[in-house]
Amino acid sequence: MPRVSRKQADLNREIIVEAATRLFRERGLHGISVVDVMGAAGLTHGGFYGHFESKEALAVEASGRAFEQAAGHWRERIATADDKAGARRALIEPYLSTASRDNPGDSCPVVAFAGDMCHETAESGLRETFMGGLNKLLDSLSSLMESDDAVANRQQALVQYSLMVGALTLARASRGDALSDEILEAAQCFLTAEKPESPSPA
Repeated sequence: MPRVSRKQADLNREIIVEAATRLFRERGLHGISVVDVMGAAGLTHGGFYGHFESKEALAVEASGRAFEQAAGHWRERIATADDKAGARRALIEPYLSTASRDNPGDSCPVVAFAGDMCHETAESGLRETFMGGLNKLLDSLSSLMESDDAVANRQQALVQYSLMVGALTLARASRGDALSDEILEAAQCFLTAEKPESPSPA
């Protein structure tokens, strides 16, 4: 069997990481196998260990990629806004949307990986990657707060992002029930300081 070229090997590795990034966000870091990843990548199972020494090594790289993608999306949305309030809205509205709820493979890595982190040790590479990514997102949100007090801005970011993550998690857990849409709408309205529409009188 002919040896794969370095260029093709690099391309295959990139395909594996991208496939894993999506699958890990959809099913969690421990919810898929090497066979699942390689199948999604369109490659044979036997080729995996030519690129990664373990599934955990792939998970660290793929979770890091997921956070890089999330941070990139945030930067793009912030860049389109005219002011800090507009930038916060540009982050909050797509985050707390039905599209975000229904497409976890393209959505928030914090929501995807938080449950798994409860079972990781403090020294885990996965936890280190998670904490680094989480803090970068929090720093971005904190920079959009209106106070001149950095501590107050950090606290506001912590509260708002916690609400965003919790609302998206609950909306996914209750998907298919009217409560799911209600959670997204209520959280979005609260965070953007909009009053939810009252139901029309009968």
